[in-house]
Amino acid sequence: MKLSGSAIDGFLKRPNPDIRAVLVYGPDEGLVRERIDRLMRTVIDDLKDPFRVFELTGDDLKADPARLSDEAAALSLTGGRRVGRVRQITDQHANSLKSYLDHPIGDSLVVLQGGDLGPRSSLRKLFEGAKAAASLPCYSDEGRGLETVIRDMLAQAGLSAHGDVIEYLATHLGGDRGVTRSELDKLITYCGPQGQITLEDALACIGDTAQIGMDALINAVGQGNTADALRALDRLTQEGTNAVAILRSLSRHFTRLHLVAGLLAQGRSIDQAMGALKPPVLFKTKTTFQNQAQGWSPTRLAMALDLLLEAEKDAKSSGLPDAALLERVIIRLAKGAIQRRR
Repeated sequence: MKLSGSAIDGFLKRPNPDIRAVLVYGPDEGLVRERIDRLMRTVIDDLKDPFRVFELTGDDLKADPARLSDEAAALSLTGGRRVGRVRQITDQHANSLKSYLDHPIGDSLVVLQGGDLGPRSSLRKLFEGAKAAASLPCYSDEGRGLETVIRDMLAQAGLSAHGDVIEYLATHLGGDRGVTRSELDKLITYCGPQGQITLEDALACIGDTAQIGMDALINAVGQGNTADALRALDRLTQEGTNAVAILRSLSRHFTRLHLVAGLLAQGRSIDQAMGALKPPVLFKTKTTFQNQAQGWSPTRLAMALDLLLEAEKDAKSSGLPDAALLERVIIRLAKGAIQRRR
């Protein structure tokens, strides 16, 4: 079974009892961990209970392929259903897991933690096709999904924020669910029980620290500095930043440039055009953004956005190496910036 969209939330609240194993995978490691914990807690509240919780690794399965079946079939000495977590699962384990999924023993729920598995992954295909299994993808928060996470966390702390604050936070968070929650916890602690979070609060607390590497890449691309852009890209990929997250950050930047360039073409002043942006451009990057908005034409910006959209589709479905795909896109965008200057 392949889970997606609204079906994920329903499954996390009440998993189908016929499903004995769930593969949780994706580039957002924080969200992977969060969803694994939620699934396990549908069976037992205390995840440290040694009688009802078991943990294995991919290496354990390599050393003893029957170990998973033995653990899943074991009965708890204290009664109740058991639940297991299996870490570090890759495509190399697909064959050994197939025998278990074909004939699952016992009633234990087994939750397996995979990495960033591509559409051609044999492990994904195995869990998507098995009757007693489900695959649950975890992609970086974005758009309304990220805004919901932000609003829910603030509401739980008794805080609220206007749309421009939510938009600013959504722009600077979302690459990893764990990092997002950590940054929001910091903001909540900073603001205390004041009720309303202002944009000044968000700027002071979150600032651009979570986005500093991405900002370096975005500004280098927009200015046509290919060497700096590739260096920034290398740092981001070494830190494990997901390709889709990088492409979407670039898309957000070029969308904002496109809006300002369009207003300039209609006769608005640069101050009026940039004043229409929400969240506003940070003071320290205002001059750089202004130069880019005045240098790129609406037509070239539209072409850049089309290129980024196509690249995101390729990143999700083509199976091309992320590094090669990103380098190609960034070089083409940077060349576009050089051409528009000429």
